Amino acid sequence: MRLPRKPLCLFLIALYGLFSLYAAYHVFFGRRRGAPAASSRGLRKGAAPARERRGRDQSTLRSEEWNPWEVDEKNEQRHRFKTSLQILNKPTKGKTDFRVQIWGKAAIGLYLWEHIFEGSLDPADVTAQWREGNTIVGRTHYSFITGPGVVPGYFSVDVNNVVLILNGREKAKVFYATQWLLYAQNLVQTRQLQHLAVVLLGSEQCSNEWISRFLRKNGGSVELLFLVYDSPWVNDVDVFQWPLGVATYRNFPVVEASWSMLHNERPYLCNFLGTVYENSSRQALMNILKQDGNDKLCWVSAREQWQPQETNESLKSYQDALLQSDLTLCPAGVNTECYRIYEACSYGSVPVVEDVMTAGSCGNTSAHHSAPLQLLKSMDAPFIFIKSWKELPAILEKEKTIILQEKIQRRKMLLHWYQNFKTELKMRFTNILESSFLMNNKG
Repeated sequence: MRLPRKPLCLFLIALYGLFSLYAAYHVFFGRRRGAPAASSRGLRKGAAPARERRGRDQSTLRSEEWNPWEVDEKNEQRHRFKTSLQILNKPTKGKTDFRVQIWGKAAIGLYLWEHIFEGSLDPADVTAQWREGNTIVGRTHYSFITGPGVVPGYFSVDVNNVVLILNGREKAKVFYATQWLLYAQNLVQTRQLQHLAVVLLGSEQCSNEWISRFLRKNGGSVELLFLVYDSPWVNDVDVFQWPLGVATYRNFPVVEASWSMLHNERPYLCNFLGTVYENSSRQALMNILKQDGNDKLCWVSAREQWQPQETNESLKSYQDALLQSDLTLCPAGVNTECYRIYEACSYGSVPVVEDVMTAGSCGNTSAHHSAPLQLLKSMDAPFIFIKSWKELPAILEKEKTIILQEKIQRRKMLLHWYQNFKTELKMRFTNILESSFLMNNKG
């Protein structure tokens, strides 16, 4: 007996439709019921999966159940988290999108960006022609550009606020810095830039008269000047002191503190690796170290001529000396402030600083009266300050009596101070820019 063809076809179509609905229900609803519990919270520690899944690696199932929407959910969570951070970072009053571009045309720019701002650069290759990075501090969006490819007139300027980092230590550097200042001043005068600040590695004798004509108070375009060394110009109004920092031009790195750095016994009481100039206090230091045989207890490596560049071997040797010494001897050079002070802090080796004024125009200012090293002293640097290296033998004798636990606490205190020092500088720098540039915008 043959069934009628038409009813049979209708029955099959209806059956197919029901099966399709059933399959769709399980795919789109059945999976999603179980997924959130597993994907958002995971299985309890030590609990077995709810059921076995054929062909799946058991180790991958112990932590969470597979969820086809997991990627979208995680992306949505990241987006919500990022949005929350942006809301938290928004100030309650005033402009919320304050942008500053930093043009790093001196090695101290890397200390500002990588050490103080803790920013990264792309590409990481230090020999690259163009490197850039971005970071946010408070309500200020910073961008940073550096490298030989950053040349006046050969890159687009699409910001209103610029910080120019320059080297004015030597005559040749001053000429180069002047060209940049003339270029930036022209941008301000033609209204392509609104505000200009400068971070300057000044003369070690504080002879910086060449930049005076570029300052706003003298008819120029530089509203704020952050100046390295104890310049008498520092007034904390439009001229501020800035730290020398580490020798980034010698590729001194950002140092991350480790357990061993804090807790290991260090084999040397002190270290000094550097150039010894004839008839200098450094020569007196070497003589004093030899008198009582303390040079045998310290890592000492002296040279007669200054070397601008480090080899990989000499840099490693220097870093090892800092890491393996409780104290780092910091004799004055042409200026009292030296890279060694900050490099010792990076490794938790207490700087022993020769606290004497050097020749030149540096000294007390209207804002500070504790030259030299006014900035460090104003921030309570936990260093050992001495007026003469004749004080060193007594310091080393005392050092021999300090137990390891006390040294560990001292290292922690030094590293903590140094981190706070950099953070405080970052916030001060940002607050000064915001208050000056934004106030002038209102005016």
